[in-house]
Formats: sequence, C-alpha cells, structure tokens
Amino acid sequence: MNEFVSGNNLRGLMAELIATFTFVFMGIGAVGAGLSLIAPFDTAGLVVIALGHGLGIFLGIVVIGRITGAHLNPAVTIAAIISGNVGIVRGFSFIIGQLTGAVLATLLLDQFVWGIDNLGVHDLNVQPADGLVIEVILTFFLVFTIFATAIDKRGNLAWAPIAIGLVVFVDHLIAVPLTGASMNPARSFGPALIHGQWVDHWVYWAGPIIGAIAAAVTYLLVFGTKEDQSKLGAINLSTE
Repeated sequence: MNEFVSGNNLRGLMAELIATFTFVFMGIGAVGAGLSLIAPFDTAGLVVIALGHGLGIFLGIVVIGRITGAHLNPAVTIAAIISGNVGIVRGFSFIIGQLTGAVLATLLLDQFVWGIDNLGVHDLNVQPADGLVIEVILTFFLVFTIFATAIDKRGNLAWAPIAIGLVVFVDHLIAVPLTGASMNPARSFGPALIHGQWVDHWVYWAGPIIGAIAAAVTYLLVFGTKEDQSKLGAINLSTE
C-alpha cells in the first residue's frame, strides 16, 4: 500500500487519468457530433468519429508521454506489465487512473454536452465470437505499433504519437460499424457504467487484452533484443 500511494505512483495515476479523460472526452464527443450534426449518419459521420479518437489519443500521448509512456488503455498497461516494462503496482495505478478518467469524461459529456441516450456505449453488430476476433485484431495492430515506436528504445519515439493516432483512426474507419472499434477497455467501461449498458461488455475486455498480449509477445520474440526477451513474463512488484 505504501508503494501504491507513493508520490511517483500518484503522479502516474493522475497523468493517466488526465490523458485518458482527454482521449475519451474527444472520442465520445466526436461520436455525439457524428450523431447530432450529421443526419443521416453516413461516411462523414464515420470520419468525424475516427478523427476524434485518433486526435484524442495523439494529444494524450503528446501531453503525458514523458511521464508514464502514455498508455491510456488498460490493455496496453497489461501488455507492458507482461513484457516487464512496467511494475505491477505502478501498472495497477495506471489502470485505476484510466478507468476513472473514462468515467468522468463520459459523465461530463452526458450531463453538460450532448445528453444523448447511451452515447459512446459500444455494442456489437456482429456475433460475439466475431466481435471478439475483430477486437483482438484491431488491438494487435495498435499495441504492435506502440511497442515498435514507443516502448522499443530503438524505435522512432518522435513519430510514435502520429503512428499510434493513425492506427486508431484507421481501426475506427474499419470497425465502428461492427464493434464500435474499442481496442480499449477503459473507453468501453466509462459509457457502460454511466449508462448501465453491459450487454456483451466482456468482449471489450477480453478482445483488447488478448490482442495486446499477443502483440507484445510477438514483437518481443521476433524483433526484441535479448534483454527485452529476458524481461518477458518477469513480472515485478515495483513502482517503476
């Protein structure tokens, strides 16, 4: 508990909370714009939603990347823990910040901005098994890109926000009509909690987490250094 409430951990928690709040507020806010300002909802609305999420993740990474690495996503944090890049205590504090930021963003949007029923709630337009596979694939693309650009010390860190934002943008173009293109349990959790909508919610945890772990393991085994590979699975309890 002392490690969890340390100043370093609390700063990380707050950084992830603020950045995830920014991402979710912009992403769901764009959904509101797509539904309210573009009638009937068409390709332009889809692009608005994809841009909102892509730019939201871009800004979140730019703002707090130097503090926590800018996960903004429990699946990314879990992949970082599995790969030995984040201690489990610090990672747990990140996830609390991410979920809290997503809930607060959804609540404020619901109360003061759009006020649309079930705004931002992810639901499936495919069978749950198909939705699970889609979310695994989408998240694999996202987390593989994160490891290649942001986590691997040999990656081009300056390009990481742009590359990650583009992946989120394109993934939304592909899958908004199918699953909502979550890739992020926090993004799904906030609206589900505020609006009380939990149908098939498990897909939006299982899919991203499976995809994230698969991407991390694949990247490290194929492209990682021996040092990176030696850390794989070496979960620690540190706050680093």
